[in-house]
Amino acid sequence: MLKKSITYVDYNGDTRTEDFYFNLSEVELTKMEFATNGGLENSINKIIETKDVDSMLNMVERLILASYGEKSEDGRRFNKSSEISEYFKQTEAYNKLFMELIRDENSARNFVRGILPAEIAQRVEEQEAQAKKEALSKVV
Repeated sequence: MLKKSITYVDYNGDTRTEDFYFNLSEVELTKMEFATNGGLENSINKIIETKDVDSMLNMVERLILASYGEKSEDGRRFNKSSEISEYFKQTEAYNKLFMELIRDENSARNFVRGILPAEIAQRVEEQEAQAKKEALSKVV
């Protein structure tokens, strides 16, 4: 789960800093993987390779809205619904987050890692470390 503090100016002109929560469960991630033509990971890689801006913007929005929710006070539930996602989408906090993710590759990478289930995020980090290690060994 990713807890992200976002500072924004609301529609009354007041500056606010709020914590927002984002998470994808293994079930949600699996459903996204199978619902995406060619698989989610392949789709993301293709968007990056082809620099397909429209698809990239749609993917960023999809990941934000699919992962956004409200954590219960006791921490036992992470409430999500189309209404909760739509409510968030109507805030300036959503606007700030969206623009941050499309402008800053590191923020986007950290966001995606943060919303992944811990075990999957760990595997991704290990795969990236191995790929870097192999790339360095080819240079040397």
